[in-house]
Amino acid sequence: MKEINWKRKLTSRKLWTAVASFVSMMIVACGGPENQATQVTALIMAGATVIGYIIGEGLTDAAAIGMENTEVVEEGE
Repeated sequence: MKEINWKRKLTSRKLWTAVASFVSMMIVACGGPENQATQVTALIMAGATVIGYIIGEGLTDAAAIGMENTEVVEEGE
């Protein structure tokens, strides 16, 4: 079985669009007003943006630290 790349999944716009669409359609199907579904969709997409930003910045910081460690080892040789 293949291992799931959770970082990639959680930063996928397709995933968050699908989640937002599912939740908004469930709200409408259960008799909720369309404006409430729109607000919930907006909140989900805003949360997805924050999650994507945090994970992206974390990966960038980790790569920068990795580069600094590589430079120190090369200079020390």
